[in-house]
Amino acid sequence: MATTVLGHETPAAAAHSDKYGLWSWITTVDHKRIGILYGTSAFIFFLIGGIEALIIRAQLFSPNSHLVSPDFYNQLFTMHGTTMIFLGVMPLSAMFFNFMIPLQIGARDVAFPRLNAFSYWVFLFGGLLLNAGFLVNAAPNQGWFGYANLTSRQYSPGLNVDFWLFGLQILGVASLAAAVNFFVTILNLRATGMKLMRMPMFVWMSFITQVLLLLAFPVITVALIFLMFDRFFGTHFYIPSGGGDPILWQHLFWIFGHPEVYILVLPAFGIISEVLPVFSRKPLFGYAAMVFSGVFIAFVGFGVWSHHMFATGMGPIADTFFALATMLIAIPTGVKIFNWIGTVWGGSIQYRVPMLFALAFIGMFVIGGLSGVMHSVAPHDLQQTDTYFVVAHFHYVLFGGSIFALTAGAYYWWPKMFGRLLDEKLGKVHFWLMFIGFNLTFFPMHFVGLYGMPRRVYTYHAGLGFDIWNQMETVGAFTIMAAFLVFLYNIFRTHTGGAPKAPADPWNGATLEWSIPSPPPEWNFQDEPAVHSRDPLWETKRERGGTVPEPTPGTGHGIHIPPPSYWPLVTAVGVLGLNLGLMFSPRTGPWGIAVGVSVLFFGLYQWLFEKGYSEFTTPAHH
Repeated sequence: MATTVLGHETPAAAAHSDKYGLWSWITTVDHKRIGILYGTSAFIFFLIGGIEALIIRAQLFSPNSHLVSPDFYNQLFTMHGTTMIFLGVMPLSAMFFNFMIPLQIGARDVAFPRLNAFSYWVFLFGGLLLNAGFLVNAAPNQGWFGYANLTSRQYSPGLNVDFWLFGLQILGVASLAAAVNFFVTILNLRATGMKLMRMPMFVWMSFITQVLLLLAFPVITVALIFLMFDRFFGTHFYIPSGGGDPILWQHLFWIFGHPEVYILVLPAFGIISEVLPVFSRKPLFGYAAMVFSGVFIAFVGFGVWSHHMFATGMGPIADTFFALATMLIAIPTGVKIFNWIGTVWGGSIQYRVPMLFALAFIGMFVIGGLSGVMHSVAPHDLQQTDTYFVVAHFHYVLFGGSIFALTAGAYYWWPKMFGRLLDEKLGKVHFWLMFIGFNLTFFPMHFVGLYGMPRRVYTYHAGLGFDIWNQMETVGAFTIMAAFLVFLYNIFRTHTGGAPKAPADPWNGATLEWSIPSPPPEWNFQDEPAVHSRDPLWETKRERGGTVPEPTPGTGHGIHIPPPSYWPLVTAVGVLGLNLGLMFSPRTGPWGIAVGVSVLFFGLYQWLFEKGYSEFTTPAHH
């Protein structure tokens, strides 16, 4: 099959070299652009989820408040949880998967560029469908966990659950497509000499995450298909009156849901493991132990799901097994924390903004992990389940963990992605506002939870001891909002205020992405790199007396890269159309399904037999 060769004046090459305009973004298969699309979309969804959280906190600022109605409050907390997990943290991690994995392993592209573009468009359509319920006052309102029987037609007769059901099914397609792509990319496209035990730690944690995605998402897909059959075709998988079992949903959901926690956190572990060595000026401590602890976390993570279900009455044997497994998984996590501290210990520490967020991550994640170990004790868990103590726990893990690490990664890799350094002073203002606001918001939830305040309550009466804590939490939430406004201003000022261009290696980095210009050329590497150690760029600098010359982009002549394609977008429209057809089939009959299937198969056919397209890249010839 033909490929586009940069430097040759062909129509395909001309189209491929068009780096500007909306159409170039719609048809792009460049992993770096797709990463930027993922990051931009996810950050917008993240801000939407943050607005939902602010409304929740405003409602709970004072007792007996009526800022929003009870039904809208249910929609808010359902969509806040769903948005932050599936539309915020996961795709923000996918931004770094897309942009950084090929650069860190010395590849010119991902294994399947069009599949990569397809995964983005499917993700975007799934996120839009999830939020479309707000337009018709029918946003999901059953809780982000979707417990049966709250999701049955009897208790949720409207479209609310349907938006959630089909939105998540679409997002599952996107996640599985991306996981296949990065799994193959990491295994097959590493540079010469980059053995598995020489891969950067971010690549290792990303690889383990792809395995978790491939194993966990089919489970939630099966659970959602069962739910779809119950709601649309009269089956009784979760309905007791027909012989079904509501607890089956909980088992299926949490078999997915607890590995999902590590899908959210393992990329954060990888980012922190990249930032700490660079700003400590020493290699990562205990590399092999970090790798094997990540693998162990993924393995044991599939055996702890029922600690979410201690209150369902599983019995002492099951409770004992899952309590012990939950305690056991704290060991590899503790190994990672020990090694991060060992990396910093004795180093020449530079307190730049990425380092501040990385160090804060360690402290916040330890607090969240300690309360998690507390919940491994079944009697303890029975007292605290469905209280704000649990809310405090998972926010310390997912916000204090994932969001702090993703923010560290954003400041760390921003110059590589966009060619400019974010302002250091504004970054530190962002850090301190976020650090103070986060702790002011979520640490008091431990106390209000121990006092007995349930989760997901619309309001509360005065005199219960909840007032002052909720007021502190609301002030903290708006402080977090101020922090992200500073971040947005920093981005705006950096790219409109004439900030100087970033060099290729502004941090004295150790990995391959810092050996090429910022931002990288379309073909990434002019020559395929050869790797001889775990820190290849540091090794090169030592060999050359501590510095390397600033790389030049080059012409890319003779490098084959895949041309643009709009068929992934058409195929993604077909996936959306199929799900919309199923969703509205009680009103439209089979016609909507038929249209969606037709578009889907038309897009797939054109995708498979697209003329002049090759997914494969070849080395430059000199």
